[in-house]
Formats: sequence, C-alpha cells, structure tokens
Amino acid sequence: MSIHSLGYLFREGLKSLWKNRTMSIASVGVLIACLLMTGVAGLLSMNLSSTMTSIEGSNTLTVYLREDVPSLTAVRIGEELRQINNIAECTFVPKDDALSGIMQGMDSSSTLFESFTGDNNPLPDAYEISLEDLSLYDQTISAIKAVDGVDRISDYRSVAVRLSSLDRLVRYCSIGIVTILAVVSLFIIVNTVKVTIFSRRMEISIMKYVGATNGFIRVPFIVEGVLLGIIAAVIAFLGIWGGYTIFVDAFATETSSWLGSITQNLVPFWDMGYQLLGYFLLAGILTGGVGSAFSMRGHLKV
Repeated sequence: MSIHSLGYLFREGLKSLWKNRTMSIASVGVLIACLLMTGVAGLLSMNLSSTMTSIEGSNTLTVYLREDVPSLTAVRIGEELRQINNIAECTFVPKDDALSGIMQGMDSSSTLFESFTGDNNPLPDAYEISLEDLSLYDQTISAIKAVDGVDRISDYRSVAVRLSSLDRLVRYCSIGIVTILAVVSLFIIVNTVKVTIFSRRMEISIMKYVGATNGFIRVPFIVEGVLLGIIAAVIAFLGIWGGYTIFVDAFATETSSWLGSITQNLVPFWDMGYQLLGYFLLAGILTGGVGSAFSMRGHLKV
C-alpha cells in the first residue's frame, strides 16, 4: 500500500470522526472516565506503597510512660531501655516539650492548647528510640513492653497493615469499575463505527464491486477508533497530571496541615508520568482499534 493510499485512508478516518462527532464525543468521554479511574487508582496505590515502605523502613518509635510515673522513675526506665539489645539511641522527651512541639505545629491555633500547660498537661513523658536491626523488631518491642512503667508504644507496623488493606481495597474496586467502563467504552465505540458504516454502506458496496480489499475498507474505520483512543488517552493524562500537581502544590507548603505532612512523602509525578502516559496510549489505542475491528464483522459482505 502506497503512502498516498495511507494518507487517503487516514483522511477518511478523520472525516468519519467529524461526521459522527456526537457519538465520537460519547466514546471519548467514557474512555476518559475509564482511564481517569485507572490513573487515580494507580497513583493512589503507588503512594500507599511508598508510604508503607517508608513506615516499615523507619527504625524510630516512641515509648510512652504511664502518667503516674515520677521523674526519678522515668530516669530509671530510660536506663533499662538503653540496656536492651538492638536499641541504638534512647532520648527522653518530657511531656512539656511534646506539648510545645504540638503547639508550634499548630501555628495560629496553638492558643487552644494554652490551658493544657503546666500541671494540666495531658500528655505522658516518652522516649524516642532508634533500632539497630529491623529484623529484630518484634523481639525488641516485647522487651520494651516488659519494662515496668511503660504504657504503650507507637507501633508503625499496625499502620502499615491498615494501609496495605486499603491498598488492596482500592485495587479491587478500581479493577471492577474499570472493567465495567471498558465494556461500556467498547460498546459505544462499536456503535459509533457501525453508524459510520451504515451511512457509507452504498460507498462500501461500490468499493467492493470495483475490487477493493476488505483491508483497504477497514483501515479508515480502525483509524477512527484509534484516534478516539488517542484523544481520550491524551485528555485523561493531562487531567491526571494537572489534578495531581494542583493537589500537591495546594498542600505541600502547608506544613501545619496534616495534609501537608502527607504530601511531603508523595511520589513525584514524573517518577511514574511516562509509564502512565504509555499505558494510557496503549489502552486507548487497543480499545479503539479492537472496538472498530469488532464492529466491522459481517458488514463487508456484498
């Protein structure tokens, strides 16, 4: 097939796209929704995995003492903690310092905590502990809990388990929704191309009588479907990129906000942007091409 013929077939595909623009817009809209759902689920899953890796890789935990533990006993507890194997550092954090840190993080809202200063401080004394070997995490936790005066420990493993469960839930829900949307996308694309075929049935019959091959007739319709997929992929990618960037920029500078602390650990978009664009293009082209090819079945018989 010559370059001139390919150019002609490509232009015919563009013309069909414009003639049936209402159905084309519907096809692109559903495809965009499908790709957006997939992209959001993928970004969320990657950031959850990154957060879990960060939590599981952290070798620091906080040991909270009972509220009735006096100062001298707190010092004794610190000495016992330092004697436990696998503890690299053990730093005492008085409850007044902990409250001051919270108030500094709250900025303008810190006045709400002024009534809790002094003897009204509800926070317990604590020790910040760094571990040497994470493989001995469970044994070290058991040894720390056995020390008299220890109330509780900030166990990041439980947070990682919850995040893992949330990650699985997101994946399963996204797979179900994306599957439904993909079927709807194929259905609309098939009907879009069928409308084009019906409107050009006389032309197709004449082309068959003068010797045009089925492949020559199919190409414009496949081009139409592929273009629908590419348009949807590009729009969906730009939407994901813009939305992700706006979200990160809106909260990354708000260090006092809990969202700001979360966004500081988000995966940079372009660490996954190129893979996401490639996936969108591949999914759009395959969906559009397969839908167009499927719609041609039984319509080339004269």
